[in-house]
Amino acid sequence: MSINTETFDKLIAVIGDEDTCVGFLLGGIGEVSEGEERERNFFVVEAATTAAEIAARFKRLLERPDIGIILINQIYADMIRPTVDAHLLPLPTVVEIPSKQQPYDASKDSVMKRAYGIINPPRRRH
Repeated sequence: MSINTETFDKLIAVIGDEDTCVGFLLGGIGEVSEGEERERNFFVVEAATTAAEIAARFKRLLERPDIGIILINQIYADMIRPTVDAHLLPLPTVVEIPSKQQPYDASKDSVMKRAYGIINPPRRRH
């Protein structure tokens, strides 16, 4: 059996409040891309950050070939819900996580909704 090592050469990205980002950065996920743009794989959302700014950063992370997982505080995923729900590809995988401001709600998570639909498909009437 061969293993595709390209799958494992991906980064984790984080979009979240300062505490969430700092926690993951302390865990060692922080990276700055090479080249002129020097993009970070994390985005700290502050009180003044707009939904448009969050959506723009989220879309940019989706486009990056070196990103395998995007962790996003659910409170910010809710602010850009149509954009999050529109992403249907397996990579990068989008994982919604709780924040200090709001606990995790599986009923809002688009990945969980799709998984539930696979496990419990709608029943047909005869």
